Amino acid sequence: MIKLKTLKFNEPLVTHIYTADPSAHVFEGKLYIYPSHDLDHEQTSNDNGDQYDMEDYRVLSMDGLDAACVDHGEALHLRDIPWAKQQLWAPDAAYKNETYYLFFPARDHDSVFRIGVATSASPAGPFVPQPSYIPGSFSIDPAVFVEGDEAYMYFGGLWGGQLEKWQTGAFAPNAEGPASDAPALGPRVARLGRDMLTFQEEPREVSIVDQDGMPILAGDEDRRYFEGPWMHAYNGKYYLSYSTGTTHKLVYAIGDHPYGPFTFQGTILTPVVGWTTHHSIVEYEGRWLLFYHDSSLSGGADNKRCVKFTELRYNEDGTIQTIDPYA
Repeated sequence: MIKLKTLKFNEPLVTHIYTADPSAHVFEGKLYIYPSHDLDHEQTSNDNGDQYDMEDYRVLSMDGLDAACVDHGEALHLRDIPWAKQQLWAPDAAYKNETYYLFFPARDHDSVFRIGVATSASPAGPFVPQPSYIPGSFSIDPAVFVEGDEAYMYFGGLWGGQLEKWQTGAFAPNAEGPASDAPALGPRVARLGRDMLTFQEEPREVSIVDQDGMPILAGDEDRRYFEGPWMHAYNGKYYLSYSTGTTHKLVYAIGDHPYGPFTFQGTILTPVVGWTTHHSIVEYEGRWLLFYHDSSLSGGADNKRCVKFTELRYNEDGTIQTIDPYA
């Protein structure tokens, strides 16, 4: 366990390792952050995401917003996951059944992304993986929203995340995304079983529409879904937020049900240093927080990122104020 310096908004949580894709939760009165762990080596970037070759997960925690960040060390490693071949990308965590669950994507031995689960008695881990991935799972970026007795998993990412390969319900390695004037692909959502290890239903596509109720189009890169879904509730509404990918924004849409449809609202976070942007939103100590990453710690290397956080504010009508992390 490593204790680090007291934190400030828009500064790296940790600097002794590279971290990305933060999933933040309040467990046992503390903030726990589940990031992916970027390796400290040089890589050439491509659209398939081969530069993101992460092999393990770490767990970070904060006992208050002014407390030092604690690195709890390795929580799960690729070598311990029987079904996984490579690339432990963005994870998420949840608590249910007196158990902590770590959900994570990885390529199986056929190089197809699947979503696995590991469990622990402690939010800090270590986590023990299930022998196989969730049946029927595919693509990347699992985000689990727990509401009462129900839990919903949102997931999916384009390009290296392979979401466009699953449009027919089966993996089609040469499939491409929709035409620019066709509706964009949405993330998938599925209700989890009581055991949190299986889907209780077939994953369904989430609908994201504009203010007139029309689908966001694939060519609308400022608003269309690309990857990194997150779900949170605020004042009786459900907020689906995500990355636009090519235009490097975090944006959001609001709906009346966890399944949607969701009406696009606007931008949460303007582009950061580096290609990817990925986030989570959590309420802690009476304040709403946005956790995100950029590549500032490494001087801009796509595959060497750092997790940061800042305060998220709502307007009176429930919309979110846009954040410029460098203002």
